[in-house]
Amino acid sequence: MGGDPARIARRLKVVNYYRLSGYWYPFRNPDDTFKPETDIEEVWRRYMFDRMLRLLLMDAIERIEVCVRTQMAYHQSAKFGPFGYVENPDALPMPVKPDRPELMEWIRKDVDRSREPFMDHFRAKYGADHALPPTWIATEVLSFGTVVALYRKSPLSIQKQISSQLGVNHYLLDSWILSLNTVRNFCAHHSRMYNRAFTLRPKMPSQEKWPTWHEPYPIRNDRLIGVLSICRHLMMHIAPNSQWANRVVELVKKHPSIPLDVMGMPPNWREHSLWRDV
Repeated sequence: MGGDPARIARRLKVVNYYRLSGYWYPFRNPDDTFKPETDIEEVWRRYMFDRMLRLLLMDAIERIEVCVRTQMAYHQSAKFGPFGYVENPDALPMPVKPDRPELMEWIRKDVDRSREPFMDHFRAKYGADHALPPTWIATEVLSFGTVVALYRKSPLSIQKQISSQLGVNHYLLDSWILSLNTVRNFCAHHSRMYNRAFTLRPKMPSQEKWPTWHEPYPIRNDRLIGVLSICRHLMMHIAPNSQWANRVVELVKKHPSIPLDVMGMPPNWREHSLWRDV
């Protein structure tokens, strides 16, 4: 690999060899030598591109997560009261994993871990009467994974109310937030994203009901384009004036050496209905 040895040494002082090696892997030959003219600066550009990509993903997923938490708190408490999720089995009736006792244990653990001032206030004032807080407090201290499980266990009527706010069917939102929680965890652990092949693949809208999702090409669900497009769709409903999609496009433009195909993007990816107006 070419490059200034001193600069390579500086890079490896701040980024572990094995983390950075994931970015130079595409430049390696089968015999573990590097392809001709491989340069450490190109490897570093891919690393920095991926870092900025993770920040953009976390930005969108945060907005989506907060929205789902807010909608969950509102619709659960409106239908079943402040403690319905604890006291009323009808509040969490859906036959999906985890079962109700296991989900309640997840909730208890998340609540017990919280040191938010509002949780301390609740414990001091109401803890003798209620082991768990009302829905609007609980949803603020649960992990995103627990919030996803809460959505999936909620009645279909609540799932449909929440998903309609986000311009999508309830079964698609179920799949989307499950996948986004996994992506969030990848990003939180600084995992490589730009060329990742996803094993937990979110469902894509069908061509029959959502033809614009397939024009002029279908969005792949095993590559980054699928995650970015899901975030794009949800952000248009949560924050229609956000410049998030513009930042995604600008990031790709600024890194022309990044191969589009590893992200599932065809050469005409900007012609898709989700991205053409960005």
